[in-house]
Amino acid sequence: MAYQSYRNTTLGNSLQESLDELIQASLNMCRFCDEVWTFVLNDVEFREVTELAKVDKVKIVACEGRNTGSSTTE
Repeated sequence: MAYQSYRNTTLGNSLQESLDELIQASLNMCRFCDEVWTFVLNDVEFREVTELAKVDKVKIVACEGRNTGSSTTE
């Protein structure tokens, strides 16, 4: 899968480390259907330097960004 191509790079490792520090949760559900990822996380903590936000459940829906070809050039 294309999403794994960056995982073992410096950028991928840095991104993973940052996410591990900023977001802590338990994964309830993960699904990939029709090129769309859906994640449901329980007991989520979002961290910033001096702030902490806790929520019971977060749903993340992600898909690949595609260029529609509608941009204009002058």
